[in-house]
Amino acid sequence: MDFIFMLTRDDRTVTDCLDVLDAVGDLGVTHIGFKDVGVDTATLARLHAAIKERGAVSCLEVVSTGREQALASVRTAVGLGVDWVMGGTWIEETLALLAGTGTRYLPFAGEPFGHPTRLAGDPARIADDCRRAEAAGCAGVDLLAYRAVDADPLDLVRAARAATSGLLVVAGSITGGDQIRDLAAAGADAFTIGSAAFDGSLRPRAGTLGSQLAAVAAWRG
Repeated sequence: MDFIFMLTRDDRTVTDCLDVLDAVGDLGVTHIGFKDVGVDTATLARLHAAIKERGAVSCLEVVSTGREQALASVRTAVGLGVDWVMGGTWIEETLALLAGTGTRYLPFAGEPFGHPTRLAGDPARIADDCRRAEAAGCAGVDLLAYRAVDADPLDLVRAARAATSGLLVVAGSITGGDQIRDLAAAGADAFTIGSAAFDGSLRPRAGTLGSQLAAVAAWRG
């Protein structure tokens, strides 16, 4: 599985994101994500340029659960030129905004709500959303499995995997090796970690961000 390191804490881009990116530049992280909240647009532009200079895949995850705010995030992503847009549920409108850009779109499956975002929806709903996204031309889906309120997280992952051949990214509240190994077994293609690395919960006795990310590399095998 690919690991997407999110430069975010509590669903907001960390204010020192540029310094963090410099600090982890030699750790071999190949996918780096952020949100369009927490820092201003000028900082996002500098951040995105720095990510691409490192040869990494850039991912902007949409936080807003309201239509207009979510589509504004997509427009920000277009302006930056990110590789992947993740999240949001307005598939047709988002694909129209991304047309001709080369940016891949992975909408949320299920019904995200609140902030930090939680996920409503049972396995049948997740499967239906995955099929709809693939039929519309999306590259895959973004699944907030470990923030689910209506079902077991791995049941949602398995339902999504059975319903789509596209990319299956599991995002949010991943804090340990058991989860990562379970996701791999259930068929996920990638996962995100942000807050857990910044708050030290991946390796509680370690003191640096590098040590936190090293734990992820070890769990991935």
